[in-house]
Amino acid sequence: MTPEEMACVRAELEEFAEEVFEPFARKDQRRWGQVYLRGLLTDGQRKAVEPMAARLGADGNRQALAHFVTTSSWDPAHVRARLAWKMETVIRPSALIFDDTGFLKDGNASACVSRQYTGTAGKVTNCQVGVSQHLASDHASAAVNWRLFLPETWAPGSVKADPGKVARRAACGIPDDIGHVEKWQLALDMLDETRSWGIEVPLAVADAGYGDAAAFRHGLQARGLNYMVGISTTLSAQPGHAVPVVEPYSGTGRPPVAKYPDKPQSVKQLVIAAGRKAAKPVQWREGSRPGTGRSGFKRMYSRFVPLRIRPAGREVRQTVDGPELPECWLLAEWPAREPEPVQFWLSDLPADTPLTTLVRLAKLRWRIEHDYREMKQALGLAHFEGRTWNGWHHHVTLVSVAHAFCTLQRLDRAPKDTAPA
Repeated sequence: MTPEEMACVRAELEEFAEEVFEPFARKDQRRWGQVYLRGLLTDGQRKAVEPMAARLGADGNRQALAHFVTTSSWDPAHVRARLAWKMETVIRPSALIFDDTGFLKDGNASACVSRQYTGTAGKVTNCQVGVSQHLASDHASAAVNWRLFLPETWAPGSVKADPGKVARRAACGIPDDIGHVEKWQLALDMLDETRSWGIEVPLAVADAGYGDAAAFRHGLQARGLNYMVGISTTLSAQPGHAVPVVEPYSGTGRPPVAKYPDKPQSVKQLVIAAGRKAAKPVQWREGSRPGTGRSGFKRMYSRFVPLRIRPAGREVRQTVDGPELPECWLLAEWPAREPEPVQFWLSDLPADTPLTTLVRLAKLRWRIEHDYREMKQALGLAHFEGRTWNGWHHHVTLVSVAHAFCTLQRLDRAPKDTAPA
């Protein structure tokens, strides 16, 4: 925002901040929380403490801002809970979306920095990785929970532990009880935390980094949530119509048990076997670019193959009683001009769920990419220059608060019948 735009909304920002920062124990924390938000929202290329302080004029106390975000004792979980309560009433979420994003780093001193893969760079690089949870509906979304992923190189006792990184844990303020946890488990931990706040959403959405983990899907089901998750092309499954059979008993040895007569196939093989004619056209929303849609914007449109399948594999079998594998939806996007399907999802939504609903929920994950883009490009999500565990969690929480305020402003000013994203 320009200084003039900030002046126009400052009273609303202060009212919003007062509500979200209510858990702060001290008046000075509430003051510097509001100042930090203004620093994030005010135009400027860098949203680190020093450049923000330079832009904030009389409130630009660099030392006070640095102390507030890095070493002050406030608990970010309390702020996130207040933020989740506020945004749930506005967004009316139909799904929780889980994903992770990279924070590229030049040095090795920041908490949990390691050479690891991140989709942000599309390769293995030196970075931190943060896992986030977003409330989402078709018209809006908000990041309400975060975890900083701790690689095995930072985990004492791990066979991959790096002595130098382990030695830096104390300087980075990483709690002793924090160890290496897979990203999908961090997602389930965040889900448990938000449910403890009273936030109940019946569906989880995630990409293949989470959907490929059978333990993640089973964890969602155990918590009473349906899922719509991306999967890799190689995930194996039986066709939905397949049934276990018992081979004739020869009369000697152990009697045979029921099993599927054919080996499982990859989901890609199953869709290709169904054929291009099984693909049906679906429009799931209208985008933001001019086009031929009813509202004057481009239609988001493709062709999709819905199949009933039975995911296979050892992890799946360990969770079921008896030989029959559970049936669920396989959804594949197969554009008309592509020689083969390009994207796959798995879902345990009911068998009578309409194709249009499956597609809309699968494509709802675009909201988290939208949030990451806004938080990184406009609000300095990846600009934190501190090195501590608490500092990172404080900064990403404050960026989420700033992003939520922008979302509220956009929804308040949008035509009520369109509410564009």
